[in-house]
Amino acid sequence: MALRIDILTLFPEMFPPILGTSIPKRAAEKGLVSYHLTNIRDFATDGHKSVDDKPFGGGPGMVMMCQTLFDAVAHAEQQDPRPATRILLSPQGRVMDQPLVEELSSKERLLLIAGHYEGFDERIIQGLSPMELSIGDYVLSGGELAAMVVVDAVVRLLPGALGAQDGAADESFADGLLEYPQYTKPREYRGMTVPDILLSGNHAAIAKWRLEQRKVRTKERRPDLWQAYEEKQNKTR
Repeated sequence: MALRIDILTLFPEMFPPILGTSIPKRAAEKGLVSYHLTNIRDFATDGHKSVDDKPFGGGPGMVMMCQTLFDAVAHAEQQDPRPATRILLSPQGRVMDQPLVEELSSKERLLLIAGHYEGFDERIIQGLSPMELSIGDYVLSGGELAAMVVVDAVVRLLPGALGAQDGAADESFADGLLEYPQYTKPREYRGMTVPDILLSGNHAAIAKWRLEQRKVRTKERRPDLWQAYEEKQNKTR
């Protein structure tokens, strides 16, 4: 059964260009995933369609209120009997990495909550108990862009989404290492040439070269990843 992804947002119009392009689009066309947008503002009960208010105790900005979020989540979850993994996009959440993306790609259903304004009423977190998820240590205007990142990262790992059988296996972070250097035609450009090993036709030698390049690149560019990789290798020896 296809992965179902529900996205709760105040700006559903932001998503079709992303969901209807490239890998997210092809995965949906193949029946690997389905996307469902819910406008949180549809569940506002006053005449102004209010979804936020000033925080108690004072302070800058506006805070998203409980009622609209609770009702939007309840409505979305009623659309499919499968239990949803609730994810609240928040700079205070766990920072997303490839192991977590792999975990999420194995779920039957994801429900992404993209907030806006200054933040959420804390009772939303208490009452809905979502996984709080961040895409990095910086602040965005809202959770919509973060939700798009999560969708793209997860969907491309679904079997058949990339087309090539091993498409995701050698990518950066797949096993803790960065990806190896890639080349295509022409063989020489502005004095820069393709390494001879890649033209040799010796697949075993090419695989060995690529692994060594991944190690070198990771050690140079991401010493934090390299340290974690070495520690993991030492444990398995």
